[in-house]
Amino acid sequence: MAVEETRTCHESLGLDEEDLLKIYRNMLLARRVDERSWILNRQGKAAFVISCQGQEGCQVGAAYNLRPGYDYVYPYYRDHGIVMTLGMTARDELLALLGKKEDPNSGGRQMPGHFSSRELNIVTASAPIGVQYPQAAGSALAFKMRGEDGVVLACGGEASTSEGDWHEAMNMAGIHDLPLIFLIQNNVYAISVPEPLQVAGSIAKRAEGYGFPGHQVDGNDVLAVYEVAREAVDRARRGEGPTLIEAKTYRMTAHSSDDDDRRYREREEIEGWRQKDPIVRFERYLMENGVMSEERKEEIGQQIKDEVAKASEYAENAPFADPEEAMERVYAEA
Repeated sequence: MAVEETRTCHESLGLDEEDLLKIYRNMLLARRVDERSWILNRQGKAAFVISCQGQEGCQVGAAYNLRPGYDYVYPYYRDHGIVMTLGMTARDELLALLGKKEDPNSGGRQMPGHFSSRELNIVTASAPIGVQYPQAAGSALAFKMRGEDGVVLACGGEASTSEGDWHEAMNMAGIHDLPLIFLIQNNVYAISVPEPLQVAGSIAKRAEGYGFPGHQVDGNDVLAVYEVAREAVDRARRGEGPTLIEAKTYRMTAHSSDDDDRRYREREEIEGWRQKDPIVRFERYLMENGVMSEERKEEIGQQIKDEVAKASEYAENAPFADPEEAMERVYAEA
């Protein structure tokens, strides 16, 4: 299954100029929040950062097909583009990063990248890799048992497909024709382990063994991901079962703020992938199709810069939780 470039324009996908600008804004907002997070880390204000840079295209392209607050999402720790497309804000992200009392994910109790929102049906992950997949299958089974047309999106990196949880969820989804979409963001490295040493064969082709479609797509082409995800979502809503999407993309930063990626990859490799940056690529598409001018690009960029700056200022000045609150919302209360 070769990676395919987008062969269709946005009109054929049912997207208008407003949709395209929303998609662009979501991608750029995720990038700018991510960049600000690294600055806060280097200033000693944020203990840990795990980045989405380079993966915004596959994240936003997939999430733009969902109904926020109706469909369920089981994200993995890099999915800033997904949760922000669904409605989480720059302020939400930075409050969580800094572990503040107002952190909507956990009130400052979770590490960064563990997203959660009851209103948006974003279910928090646990630290062990891959445990979200069987839980996502359970939510998809609930939709089916109720006769509802909800869809569940479960996400992870290529290394998560080495876990037994992933295979168990794939098997369950195939047996019961669940409305579940597996989005695997293959970003080339499982921390320091390159893909050929982590994954045997094609991830996308594994779906065949479980009885449902698998697609490999260029994850740095947001419209290509949107198209494949739209087909998967429509299929799930019709009751036709699950789909596996392998989005081929690249992690442009270190694995996390605690990782030194100079030990396992060359700078030339990273620069080569930067030429395929999904945001720059989409900007080019918007320019070529008359959707965005240089002036409009600068305007959107400044709006997002201001939004992130205000969110950062608010989060930095927000209070931490009081020590006596540490055990609240941990155990059930009589």
